[in-house]
Amino acid sequence: MSRARIRQFAVLLVALLMLSFGAGRAEAASCFYATSQGSTGPANWSSYCWLDFSGYNDTAARNGGQAMSYTLPDGTVMTFTLTISGAGITGATAPSWGGAAIGNTAFLGIGGRPILYQTAAGTTTATISNIVLTPPAGVSQITSYMFVAADGESSNDGESLSFQTNGGNWVALDNAGPISGTTYPTSSGLGTSTFNIGGVPGTVGANIVGSSTPTSLTTTIVGGGLQGVMFAVRFASIRLNLQLTGVRAAAADQFTFNINATSGGATLASGTSSGTGNGPFTAASLTTASALPLTLAQSMAAGSVNPLTDYRSSLTCTNSTSSSTPLPSGVITTNYSFGALQFGDLVTCTFTNTVFPHLQLTKALATSGRRFNTDQFVMQINQGTTTVATTTTTGTGATVTNGTTPQVMVSAGTPHVFTEVGSGSTSLTQYTAAMTCTNAFTGSSTTLPTTVGGTVTPQMGDVISCTITNTRRATNATLTLVKTSSVLSDPINGSTNPKMIPGAIVQYSILVSNTGPTAVDNNSVLLIDALPSQMRVGTAATPTFTQGTPTSALTFNTTNDIRYSNAATAPTTFAGCTYTPTAAYDAAVRFICVNPKGTMAGSSGTPPNFTISFRAQMQ
Repeated sequence: MSRARIRQFAVLLVALLMLSFGAGRAEAASCFYATSQGSTGPANWSSYCWLDFSGYNDTAARNGGQAMSYTLPDGTVMTFTLTISGAGITGATAPSWGGAAIGNTAFLGIGGRPILYQTAAGTTTATISNIVLTPPAGVSQITSYMFVAADGESSNDGESLSFQTNGGNWVALDNAGPISGTTYPTSSGLGTSTFNIGGVPGTVGANIVGSSTPTSLTTTIVGGGLQGVMFAVRFASIRLNLQLTGVRAAAADQFTFNINATSGGATLASGTSSGTGNGPFTAASLTTASALPLTLAQSMAAGSVNPLTDYRSSLTCTNSTSSSTPLPSGVITTNYSFGALQFGDLVTCTFTNTVFPHLQLTKALATSGRRFNTDQFVMQINQGTTTVATTTTTGTGATVTNGTTPQVMVSAGTPHVFTEVGSGSTSLTQYTAAMTCTNAFTGSSTTLPTTVGGTVTPQMGDVISCTITNTRRATNATLTLVKTSSVLSDPINGSTNPKMIPGAIVQYSILVSNTGPTAVDNNSVLLIDALPSQMRVGTAATPTFTQGTPTSALTFNTTNDIRYSNAATAPTTFAGCTYTPTAAYDAAVRFICVNPKGTMAGSSGTPPNFTISFRAQMQ
């Protein structure tokens, strides 16, 4: 039996079986991708979705036309009317026979019946008219698509194909190589509305051409034995992924990344990060038949702690096919208007998120707890003179509550300092302090501070946490000094809004407190203060002693308990202060010596204190 007769007999059986189901409107169909490239298939073989003609009804197609409806992979519904005249034809599987290119050497494993295949030699005319593409929900319109025509058999002597379109002129898309040799049928008409294929002897390859956005297509099929055609919708695909560098600001932070229709904003594909790893995660993938403008966007997933603005996000895309589609590279964005894919694009995009530096400071106490139950601590992260994060502790004993500052996002490359101060009457002199720091970004080269008040200069990706641990000192008496001065008058303004200028008279005061719980030994409080070089004190000093609250329990006598020294170095005893001033404001006075009498009380939480004040003149 000849090749033509074998093919005719097989196809006739298929046609008879299909006609037995009767005429009528075709059921909604789909299109099928090949499952593999094959030995001669093009690199972008996966961008073709071949229309299935399993539902072909010859009676309907020859009597007013068969209504066809296809739901495409992106949710687009394509409808058209298929009208047939001339020699018999039906739907057939690929490959149509052992010598065909498509199905044997290229585009392997296409499902369904993707070939309109003659059942008898002769001329068949297939008209596809009223092509309408209805976009998926949320997409306002489809402005462009690519309709594909291909040789579904092998065009040999006496056989031909002719495709006429009312859409864009035919362009060469790809070829499927012959099962042997290198011969292709003759062709003409690229760049016009009519593309012709002429048969030649031997085994031949297949041409694949495309027309953009047609509404009708007429195909003339001339078979010497049998001849067939295939139609596809040319797709483009885009995959969007996300990965992180470094760590998250919080372990709960997760990211949703979407491929959206720019028009209407519908989400066409979506993915979400998971776990604590850096990814990449399962991609959001979109295969689309229409040239829809797309937007690539990301947002924080539900349950995240930090906002997306706490991360720097860059977008880079690559295309595995040669295409003029513009691609972003390292663009800093979380919402990118990608535009429309070109048919055949195989684009992969990745958002890369890097956390901006984050800092946090925590208070801890040793098991010995607080010196006084009222002691509380103000924890601060400072950038220069600005406090960027702070908290004040609560609790008693060794229990610390409210001891952690908010996690704060800071600028990379900017120094920051971790400090603490006592809240209210709390004195840090009653504690020794140690600081430890960790960086969740273990690959960072940032140097971490090791002492309270140390500086850190964070970089991108750093998530740094420091803890200051205070250990209570043994029972003690500890005196602290605070010096202040206020202007009483100046030579120009008198006492009205006076300024601290040469000749100004100031009130110079020293506050002395006992922050420890133990009283000071009797008569042992000795203050030897080095005067600032620009101040003069003398017979006009008129010292005053002011008792604090709580009281220091000390007494002070201006005749016996204050002395002066003109020595080059500070005296070590009260008896060593032997100078008597000779002027109201004596330049020879270098030290003021104060020795109040009695036993200074210990602290019970608020330090007992007193203030000694003098009049001085600015030089």
